[in-house]
Amino acid sequence: MTTASDLRSGKTHRDENFPVASWIIHPRHRALILAFYNFVRTADDIADHATLPADEKLRYLDLMEAELLGNGETQQEAVNLRRAFAERSMAPRHALDVLVAFRLDVTKLRYETWDDVIDYCRYSAMPVGRFMLDVHGEDTSTWAASDALCAALQINNHLQDCGKDYRNLNRVYLPRDALAAAGATVEMLGEAKSQPALLKCLQALAVRTAVLLDQSKSLAAEVKDFRLGLEISVIQAFADKIVNMLKVRDPLSERVHLSKVELLLQSLGGVAGETAQRATGRRAISKTAAGA
Repeated sequence: MTTASDLRSGKTHRDENFPVASWIIHPRHRALILAFYNFVRTADDIADHATLPADEKLRYLDLMEAELLGNGETQQEAVNLRRAFAERSMAPRHALDVLVAFRLDVTKLRYETWDDVIDYCRYSAMPVGRFMLDVHGEDTSTWAASDALCAALQINNHLQDCGKDYRNLNRVYLPRDALAAAGATVEMLGEAKSQPALLKCLQALAVRTAVLLDQSKSLAAEVKDFRLGLEISVIQAFADKIVNMLKVRDPLSERVHLSKVELLLQSLGGVAGETAQRATGRRAISKTAAGA
């Protein structure tokens, strides 16, 4: 029998746009975070599988959910996460929310408005940040800034991969109304280089994503856990760098991903900045993530 593990793309936590269970995070949290990541990555790979029929994708996602909830022992990533949650007496709510997004990936190929994309992020990205905050025992008052950061990370990824998503999956996260306002069409995503209208749309969406990142700036200071604060600052630095690239580059024809050197530099900058801020006692003012 084919299992969900057999459908993995080969992508690991080291291939993401942001650190996952890095050396910054306390070792006591890493096993749970990696179990969560592997569950989410497996479900994501199922939804994005190039040849698996839609009904089979949904069946596997349903099976992952059932075994996460204790009904079966055949899907290793679900079983591992279920056991990890049990060890920490944590509910699976955030993992269940993410499965909603992956079902949408199978059944919904177009989004009409920015608000529709944000609603998708409520399930695809925001639960991941909330999970991390829960793992560290942070207050739910931190969720607003976290939601904004996670939505921005997700939309950065949508913009980076817009051509690949269209060509490989016929999936478009760019809102139809944003495309129309710029005079662009979905079909332009299949070209090797963005036409001016499409580039105008993509860069306008990057500007809008930067607003989300501004709304998340308070998060590192809001969390109590020092290591988590450092990790958030690194992630914020990555996201800021990527969105600035997306504001001026064409993701269809130019590099909009960080090199290893850039990742290292942004990591060092994020750690240094947050360490200095905490050492001097300066705290960011909390903001509400409007629209997220």
